[in-house]
Amino acid sequence: MAEDLFSLVAPVVVEVGLELVDVERKANVVLVTVDREGGVDLEALTAANRVVSAVLDEHDPIPGAYTLEVSSPGVERTLRTAAHFAKAKGETVSVRTRPQVPGDRRLTGVLVGSDDNGFEVAVGGGADEGRRVRLAYSDVDRVRTVFAWGSTKPVARGGSGNSAGATGAGKKKTEKRKQVITP
Repeated sequence: MAEDLFSLVAPVVVEVGLELVDVERKANVVLVTVDREGGVDLEALTAANRVVSAVLDEHDPIPGAYTLEVSSPGVERTLRTAAHFAKAKGETVSVRTRPQVPGDRRLTGVLVGSDDNGFEVAVGGGADEGRRVRLAYSDVDRVRTVFAWGSTKPVARGGSGNSAGATGAGKKKTEKRKQVITP
């Protein structure tokens, strides 16, 4: 069902200058995630909402009532497609594998590469320093990028990132305030 919705929604999202990142259906909620180079703003989200709503109304692919939510991927984004993995190369990711996959169910490391069949993560720290894990896309339940608060690495994509965290200035700037006493 999500693939059908993706195919239906993608062309109209592209028409308003955005990239369709993901479409999910959870109960009676349709979650549409859009992005573009430099990130999306409220105006872009509004335009996407209008065109997606219109195409869903026209084709009526979902029986009954539902809620449409259109948003940006945010700083920590889910990776689902080979294209998502290719864009996230060099970023820290959190991986949860399927129960039947041997090894650790949860991994965190740097995404070092991907192709049409899977991806490779360099797991670091402690005894695992430098260990690389290769996984097929079908081996994972979920993969998300991980935002490092206070990192000195600039955020790769614009959008809803925290500029203080992205510049390494993670500390709050104190400001002197003038005390005003009212009678």
